Formats: sequence, structure tokens, C-alpha cells
Amino acid sequence: MKHQTPYAIWKKLLFFPVIAIGMAIFVFLVKASEGPQQLPYLEPVQAVRVIEVPEIDVIPRALAYGNVQPGTVWEAVAEVSGKVVERHAQLKKGAMLKGGEQLLRIDPTDYELAKAQAEANLQTIQAQLNELKVKESNTRVSLKIEQQVLKVAKKELNRLRKLLRRNAVSQNSADQQERIMLAQNQQVQSLQNNLNLIPTQRQLLNAQRKSAEIQLESAKLNIKRTLIILPFDGRIAEVNVEKKQFAQQGQVLVIADSIDIAEVDAQIAIQRFRHLLQHSSEGNAKVDLNNLPKRFALSSTVRLQAGDFKVEWPARFVRASDTVDPQTRTIGIVVAVDNPYRQAIPGIRPPLIKNMFVEVELRGKARQASLIIPRSALHLQQVYLVNQDNRLEKRQVETDFFQTDFVVIKNGLKKGEQLIVSDLIPAIEGMLLKPVIDSAILETLLNAAQGKGNLK
Repeated sequence: MKHQTPYAIWKKLLFFPVIAIGMAIFVFLVKASEGPQQLPYLEPVQAVRVIEVPEIDVIPRALAYGNVQPGTVWEAVAEVSGKVVERHAQLKKGAMLKGGEQLLRIDPTDYELAKAQAEANLQTIQAQLNELKVKESNTRVSLKIEQQVLKVAKKELNRLRKLLRRNAVSQNSADQQERIMLAQNQQVQSLQNNLNLIPTQRQLLNAQRKSAEIQLESAKLNIKRTLIILPFDGRIAEVNVEKKQFAQQGQVLVIADSIDIAEVDAQIAIQRFRHLLQHSSEGNAKVDLNNLPKRFALSSTVRLQAGDFKVEWPARFVRASDTVDPQTRTIGIVVAVDNPYRQAIPGIRPPLIKNMFVEVELRGKARQASLIIPRSALHLQQVYLVNQDNRLEKRQVETDFFQTDFVVIKNGLKKGEQLIVSDLIPAIEGMLLKPVIDSAILETLLNAAQGKGNLK
């Protein structure tokens, strides 16, 4: 057994008093402490942003997209053949030319010769008609004379026949006079036949004259057709012929676009277009598609956006397409912008150029006294409200139609109710809320309903 030093024995003896003192302190603290206190329960309150449901006249809007096209596209088709002998100095693609300016001229020599030939033929026929007129007059005079001679011959024959019965003249004299009368009768008949043929001859000559007049007019028309004149102020889109080249009849020589009107053929979703056509008091009356702008107070704006650059043109609704695109389920609409080039301002407003891709905003007649809410406040056909006890109420609503930033409510809400517009997670029916009015969201909502700002 190992021998312990006096220091080690003393160290062990000191350990037991320390333990005893610790236990005494623990017992004292336990006896001195009080029991657990029960605090009153405080229900948690969730702060939420709210707006009072507004009632306002809503302007329904919809966006469509399409390409700009000129109101009129003119194709100069060669109506006659020939060599191009004149060409406008500015006749080039993209050039702006005035209406009435001569663009091209085809060699008119052949057609001028045809005109001269037709005029000569007409003069010849007219001379023949004049000759026939004189001939008719002379024939009538000759016929009248010969008829008088025939009348005298008949009287002489009758006189000789009376004398023959009294044997005062010979039979030979009577027979000779009869032969004279028959010859004279034949002469009268011949003149009458000639006179009868004159109307037919005149009819033939008149027909020939009509044909010659047609040939003359055709020749004159062909001479005019050798001139290619721009019918309106336009922009040249295509030139397919050069000077001294041969132009074939039927060839498209020049294509020009009008600059007085620019049209946008755009596509719009059927459901969006339907919201613009508010039900009228006319009930189930048939809708004339050509009268849509007037009946439903449709207006439109064409907008070009490229980055930070944005420019707008006032437009007018022209017509709607008669078919629906089977792939996109969209309907075509056409809006027109008047004088797009005159409205151009260098560096600020460009002209509406063909095939430019633009946005079309359509506006319908204002829907009176409509209840609206932000789209973000609609949760699967439900809205979250703060009731009179400041507790969450979930309510089913019926929507009328949607816009980009808001929804028009048909049933389920009343004006002035407190609508929750902030995200509420979790949303437990009956939970206690602290509503805070969000004036900024309300102002944005009212501006969108009144058609202020751009749809996205």
C-alpha cells in the first residue's frame, strides 16, 4: 500500500466541506423561489395594406399588334407594248413623287400610225356616205322624170289602141308603142330598185364608219396608254424597267404606295375584342361590322415603341375581318392613320413606313359605375376583405372582364369595402388584421380604369 503524504490527506478533507456548502445553497434557493406565473394571452395581429373598393366609369381597352401597310397600292401595268423612250429622273425606289407626274413613256409611233390610218378610213367612209346621199337625191329626181315619161307612154298606148279599134292606125304602130311603154316601165323599176338599195348601202357604210371610229378611239386610247402617270401622291416601292428597254403588255412596270393613309392590319384576341363591344339597348339586333366604330364608340391609337423611344398616332377604326385565324384564334382588325407623312417630325416622329411593326390600342365605350380591384387582389375567384371586426373574410366574386392591371367585378363586392391588396401568408379565415390604407395602389388603379398609361 502506497504511503500518503500529509498534504494529500489534507486535500481530501477539504473536498467534503465544499460539497456540503453547495448543497446548502441549492436547498435555500429552492425554498425561496416562487411558483410559475400565468400571463394573459395576446392574439397576434397581422398588418395588411388595403383599399376601399372604388366604383368608377371604366374605359375598356385592348391591345393588338400588326404591320403597317399603305392605304392604296398602285401597280402600273403596261397596257401596250413598246420601247420605253422617257423615264422620270426621280423614278427610283423610295422616291416621293407628286400625283399627276409622268413616270414613263412608251414609244407611241405605232399607235399614232394606227390613229392616222383610222382617221383616213373614217374620211373615206364619210366621203362614200356623202356620195351615197347625192346618188340617192339624183336617183329620186331621175325616178320622178322616168315616171312622168312612163305616164305619157301609157297615155299614148291607150290612144293608139282606141284608134286601132277604129282601124285608124296599124297594129304595128300599137305594138311598137307598147314596147316603148314596157321599156320605160323597166327603166322606172330599175331606178326604184337602186333607190331601195340605198338604205342598205347606207347602213353598211354607217357600220363601217362606226368600226373606223372605234379603231380611231382605240388608237387614241393606246396613245394615252403609252404615258404612265402617277395617280396620287405616292412613294415608289418598285421599278421594273429602264429607259430604252422593251415593255411587254401586261408587265408590271412600277409599284407605288399612297402616302395619304396608312393602314395597320392587326390581330386581336377574340375575348379582348368582345369586352370592347358593350351590350346596347338594341338587344339582339344584328351587328353591321362596318358600323362598329359608331355603334360601340370605338377609338384607336397606333403606337411605335423601340426601347426608350415611343411615339403615337391617332387612328380610326376602319373595319373588322370576316374570319378568325384558326391557329391563333384571333380576329383581324384594320385601323387607319391619316396623313402619316405630313405628321412626321425629323428626329421626333417618323413616318409610318410599310411593314413597320406597331402596337394598336383600342378603346371602347366607358362602362358606367363599375367596381374594380387590382388583379393581384383576386385569388382563384376569391378576394380577401377586412370586415367590421378587423378580421379576415374570404369572399367568392363573379368577374365581368379582365384588364392588364385590374379586374371588373360583376357580383360579390360592394363599394367602399376594405379590400386587402398585400400578400397575406397564411390567409386564415377570421384572423385578426390591422388595415393600412394604400393610397398609391388606389391611385394607380383609378388611373388604369380611366385609360391613363399604356397597357402592357
